[in-house]
Amino acid sequence: MPKSRTSSFTRRGFIAAGGALGLIAALAACGGTDSAKGDGGKDNGAAASGPWTFKDDLGKEVSTKSKPKNIVAFTGTAAALYDYGVPVKGVFGPTKTADGKPDVQAGSMDISKVEILGNVYDEFNVEKYAALQPELLVTNTWDGTYWYVPEASKDKILKLAPAAAISVGGDATLDKALERTADLAKSLGADMNAKTAVDAKARFEAAAAKVREATKANPGVKVLVGSGSADLFYVSTPDTSADLKYFKQLGVEFVTPEKLDEGGFFESLSWENAGKYKADVVLLDNRTGTLQPEELKAKATWAELPAVKAGQITPRVTEPIYSYAKCAQILEDLAKSIQNAKKVS
Repeated sequence: MPKSRTSSFTRRGFIAAGGALGLIAALAACGGTDSAKGDGGKDNGAAASGPWTFKDDLGKEVSTKSKPKNIVAFTGTAAALYDYGVPVKGVFGPTKTADGKPDVQAGSMDISKVEILGNVYDEFNVEKYAALQPELLVTNTWDGTYWYVPEASKDKILKLAPAAAISVGGDATLDKALERTADLAKSLGADMNAKTAVDAKARFEAAAAKVREATKANPGVKVLVGSGSADLFYVSTPDTSADLKYFKQLGVEFVTPEKLDEGGFFESLSWENAGKYKADVVLLDNRTGTLQPEELKAKATWAELPAVKAGQITPRVTEPIYSYAKCAQILEDLAKSIQNAKKVS
């Protein structure tokens, strides 16, 4: 979700560590951004030596003197690269829960083998980042900014290594974000012809077909995309996030909120007004920090939602891991939800 969505994140103040500054000059030479040229992100780094370039979704041609080895990434992006066999040294973003277990956004990564530079929004340890001698920073972008790179320390962070961003908002759709993430992984050395990669893409395509079939077989099922916090219930529009836009292309019928908050991603409803929109299925934000069904039982208006009464609640992977394997599972679960849904709204 965009930065305007603050309820799902713990915000902490950050004091940039002065020790990182001494490494800026040495590491800045690893690369930077320039006017956009090239082939749109195809593998320019396959050779064992020579420069590496990648045109990212901010329109910047990111380049380094050789293929980056020391990679630091937003947790979800790191998890996608991991699925393609590209390791990272450090991560920032929700990585582990309070009990030390992997966060949902960590995917299949072994989080004990990466340096966690920040585990919540606005937390990023610049000194630890510099100590990793980063050659490339990778993250997503919703609105033209670097996701989970704190505004307060952004300039210091971006001076330490080149940064590449994959779009998951704006005009992006799930299939496009997957394609671009795969392009990036390939440029970093992933074998996209490996059986696991080929099978995962085929599974994703088959899952997309299942969603289309489900929407045709059970037409008129209304889906509400929601997220709960202590004080507010957020209803998301299907027109701004890459995943929801793609689901809509596959035929999913969504509830569209009328009064979007600043940023245009969702409508904030008090719990007294949580029943404003009726739906047959609720896709519920599964991120750490949001209220889950067991916790939502205490909210009377939640319990009265038709979809909740019918038990038609499906977790929404609000920030997908953009590998074909992970997104195939999302589509398979969505297809089942729609196929089995009863019209209750």
